[in-house]
Amino acid sequence: MSKRCEICGKGPMAGHAVTRKGKPKKEGGIGQHIARKSIRRFMPNLQSIRAIINGAVKRISVCTRCLKKGNIVRKAA
Repeated sequence: MSKRCEICGKGPMAGHAVTRKGKPKKEGGIGQHIARKSIRRFMPNLQSIRAIINGAVKRISVCTRCLKKGNIVRKAA
């Protein structure tokens, strides 16, 4: 299963994991400095739900933003 919302198409995004060293100024140090930046992935918050699509019940992966918006019709419990 891909890590992509089946409604809006939201998928993983790339970013940096920033590692800092040094003591912060407010704790009495000279300030923090960036030691290294490594690439990381920000994954979407996907939920597997049962929804009504074209009149049939189907299990799909949907991001929480689409669930909150009401872009999907969920199957009644």
